[in-house]
Amino acid sequence: MALLNRVNTPDDLKKLPKEQLTKLGEEIRAFLIDSVSKTGGHLSSNLGTIDMTLALHWVFSSPRDQFVWDVGHQCYTHKLLTGRREGFSQLRKRGGISGFPKPEESRHDIFIAGHGNTSLSAAIGLAQAKKLKSEPGKVIAIIGDGAFTGGMVYEGMNNIRNLNNLIVILNDNEMSISKNVGAIAQYFTKLRTAPRYFKAKRDVETALDCLPWLGGGIKTCLQSAKSAIRRSIYHSTMFEDMGFQYVGPINGHDIPEMCTLFSAYRDEQSAPLLIHVCTTKGRGFLPAEKNPGEFHGVSSFNANEASDLTDPELSPALSFSNVFGQKLAELGKEDKRICAITAAMKYGTGLQFFYKQHKPRFFDVGMAEQHAVTFAAGLSVNGMKPVVAIYSTFLQRAFDQLIHDVNLMHADVLFAIDRAGLVPADGDTHQGVYDTAFLSSIDGMRLVSVCNYEELEYWLERLMKESGPRALRYPRGAQDERLAQLGCSGKAFDLYKKEGESAHCLLVTYGAEAKEVLKAAEIARENGLAADVLKLNVLHPLPDELYEAVRGYRTIVFAEEGIHGGGIAEHFAARLFANGMQCRYRAVAVDSLHLITATADELREQFGLDAKALYQTLKEVDGF
Repeated sequence: MALLNRVNTPDDLKKLPKEQLTKLGEEIRAFLIDSVSKTGGHLSSNLGTIDMTLALHWVFSSPRDQFVWDVGHQCYTHKLLTGRREGFSQLRKRGGISGFPKPEESRHDIFIAGHGNTSLSAAIGLAQAKKLKSEPGKVIAIIGDGAFTGGMVYEGMNNIRNLNNLIVILNDNEMSISKNVGAIAQYFTKLRTAPRYFKAKRDVETALDCLPWLGGGIKTCLQSAKSAIRRSIYHSTMFEDMGFQYVGPINGHDIPEMCTLFSAYRDEQSAPLLIHVCTTKGRGFLPAEKNPGEFHGVSSFNANEASDLTDPELSPALSFSNVFGQKLAELGKEDKRICAITAAMKYGTGLQFFYKQHKPRFFDVGMAEQHAVTFAAGLSVNGMKPVVAIYSTFLQRAFDQLIHDVNLMHADVLFAIDRAGLVPADGDTHQGVYDTAFLSSIDGMRLVSVCNYEELEYWLERLMKESGPRALRYPRGAQDERLAQLGCSGKAFDLYKKEGESAHCLLVTYGAEAKEVLKAAEIARENGLAADVLKLNVLHPLPDELYEAVRGYRTIVFAEEGIHGGGIAEHFAARLFANGMQCRYRAVAVDSLHLITATADELREQFGLDAKALYQTLKEVDGF
């Protein structure tokens, strides 16, 4: 790590000769493999962008030149080069650095990024602001080819205007878009980035501008001819028609070549520029190169035994995602109308099982959550039974489609909401704490939450037999052993009382938070305060018989891994008080302004949702 130890800032990097950057890239690659194997994190995407990031930082000057990362999980090298190497020992842990760009963390992170397709729109805004304020510097958006499946990219491309301070780096890792268009294109790219090219271009344009009458016409003809030739070679019609000057493709692992090209366009740019860079996901770590999907996001692992990691399609670890996927595949055998839809998360949502058994009825729409929801509505209207399997955090992106295209159509669509509630490691961008609030604001939506595998299988099968808009939410990872013992009642809610005990206090919750609430009730009993537990299974609409079940309690504390505003605790309170109930009531929920990167248990502690804190809250509200 001789070179890496000398680089703590972008200015340190610029002191290195270009010839040493390849060696530095090798050191960074070794550092990331070792570091991520201990902490977990996004590996394959970061290994693929090391060389490109080095070249960008060697040529441009952050933070004057602003880097905007799409999705953001490929920013580890950027973080290393901007003074955060020590933080990698606590990557994605409480008190450590985030796995995504975070402006509060560094002035080199200009824009937060956790969802895809956002970088271009953000970069256009940043570049336009620089123009309006006459500020120097470029805005560089780094966007993967997979993000081009999302419509927001094209909305941004349609509004680039004449921003000659905007550069878009298309990181094409051959996962989604294009094939390499060949050696001729690369040869012409080298020609067009040579200093002599820019001088000759300026000289010709100046001469033509000085010619009366004919100059303008000749210039137009030359530009049209050049454009036609370039399109036939580069196949870049779309980008150029949208207003970009297109350059590429170039080898995203040839640092000297990238440095030469970036330097050429650092000062010489007359229009928004799109540079097509080809990279290999997982570069330099053979297991990740062979299986980039498996190494996209990983837990800690033994780097020396990584090639022996289990194939997720053959023998997956047991989790809510995989239990859901296997059950849906089973139901798909019985009902040929069932279709499964994912937005670029086949393995993450457990749909690989459905894909293998029912391929014609499996649809991966890419990073296009809005399309996924409306597409599902269309399938439903013509008689199919679509299931949209999606992370809670990504469902946020399709709220309008939920209302307009599913609910108003009374479409027969089931949403399988993965990673619901508090989510460890990924920080504030990936928390599943909003879905209960926005889904319960839709009157036609039926919303169910489960806490163990048995409940998941039961409610999935039951909801598949129902109609209309409905959603089934479940947490990330494996079930808790204690919650597994609860089994499945099949009821809208479960009320847990200790036999022979009369309690005037009630703790209410749903989903994975039931673990903490049951513990809190035990602590309360041990300290002489009898408390029952109500676990909601159907969250919306709340069951009609709920009021009768709870009206005898004088103190109620509702704990939920969701936001305060519009959450289920508010709906619960409104139902009780509308029926004239009088009791002491307190809701404990997530403060979304203070989400941190931490484990799920640490997040519960942060928001007073752990068992000890809930007992203290119950005691305080009751006046015990």
